[in-house]
Amino acid sequence: MMQFSFPPSPCQRLQSRYFPGLQIWVKRDDLLHTQVSGNKFRKLKYALQACSTNTTLVTMGGPWSNHLHATAHAAALGGWRSIGLVRGAAEVTTATLDDCVASGMQLRFLTRDAYRNLRTETEGWQHYVDSALIDSALWLPEGGSAPQALRGVSEVIQEVEAELHFIPDTIVVACGTGATLAGILAGLDGRSQALGIAVLKNATYLHAEIAALLQAAGYPSHQNYELLTDFHQGGYGKAPPELLTFCREFSAESGIPIEPVYTGKVFYALAQMAQAGAFRADQRILVIHTGGLQGARGFAT
Repeated sequence: MMQFSFPPSPCQRLQSRYFPGLQIWVKRDDLLHTQVSGNKFRKLKYALQACSTNTTLVTMGGPWSNHLHATAHAAALGGWRSIGLVRGAAEVTTATLDDCVASGMQLRFLTRDAYRNLRTETEGWQHYVDSALIDSALWLPEGGSAPQALRGVSEVIQEVEAELHFIPDTIVVACGTGATLAGILAGLDGRSQALGIAVLKNATYLHAEIAALLQAAGYPSHQNYELLTDFHQGGYGKAPPELLTFCREFSAESGIPIEPVYTGKVFYALAQMAQAGAFRADQRILVIHTGGLQGARGFAT
């Protein structure tokens, strides 16, 4: 059994012209590991600690998937086989997929319909894995959003409290599948308020996903959160010029690297909210930096 863990990431006080007079800290989970960083590490942590030496990790993701990237590197660190089921044609090449292959991950390319079916067919992944490997395989759903992922994510709250000696009034995080927000709610255990910034269109369904993940993981149905669905900037993977400009200028000013798929949308949303007076001067805000910086390679920022 591999002890797949790293030291806690620091909480950095944010100084930025975009947030005048506000108390904001950033939980720098992008610093957890150079390749397996952010919420992806936390989601994978306990699933990988339970793996045996002959385990094959099987998962799914798009051509720029942070989860695919993190899983491939984690598998290399642990000495496990890994198979990635990729949405798209075999001729698709990205820096992310190149990294996955270099780490030893075997890629299988699926049509959009076949990929979509994996989200609802519990054992659908087995069609793309050699039968001899199925019994020793560990299936990791899209984004690593399995119930056991919440335990790893929940630990971020313990780390924050240990470093800051208080629980911030508001914990802010990007939302793709909802598992990271669900894990934060598990860690808060009814305290404070979580704020999720949805990075994809029509994301109200994430309320049901969050509730289902909490229930499946054995946590109460916490409701101390708000999900904002109007800051997606056109949809998942969409980055209008103003967002790219913001990411570039914010990173240069603060020294905190962000990318336009997840963390850029979070800070951009907060900047707009701050300008509108949405936060009190005495409100203590913590943003979880979920990593994913490798995905910025798909954009000309």
